[in-house]
Amino acid sequence: MASIFGFRSREPARDRQADVSRLDRLAKLFEQIAAEIEAERVGLENRYRTTSTNAAFLVEAMENGSASDRRSSEVSALTTSILNCERRIAALSRQAGMMKELRHSVDMVFDENADSAATAEFSRPAGTGRG
Repeated sequence: MASIFGFRSREPARDRQADVSRLDRLAKLFEQIAAEIEAERVGLENRYRTTSTNAAFLVEAMENGSASDRRSSEVSALTTSILNCERRIAALSRQAGMMKELRHSVDMVFDENADSAATAEFSRPAGTGRG
């Protein structure tokens, strides 16, 4: 499109294509990060279950007298590990929620762009063609 001042702007279709490409890359990045968070959470929850089970058996063995009281330091270490796991799982849940919100925001921007592009197409006077 040329103007009387010699300024040329890009075609709206080209702008939409660039926007879609950018938003698609951003959405894929959020999905990749969400998958990384999920993989870490699953691995951590597996270790959490194992550690909790080990701690429970150790405490039970100590209560039954089949393990020495000296192993209480192991129980303390396992307890600390369990608490750290719980904190990390909570942090990962918050991160996953944030990725979901960001992904939704990208979808909203994409939908807004699609709506405005459709409105521009329909509001164009007949015979003007595509810019």
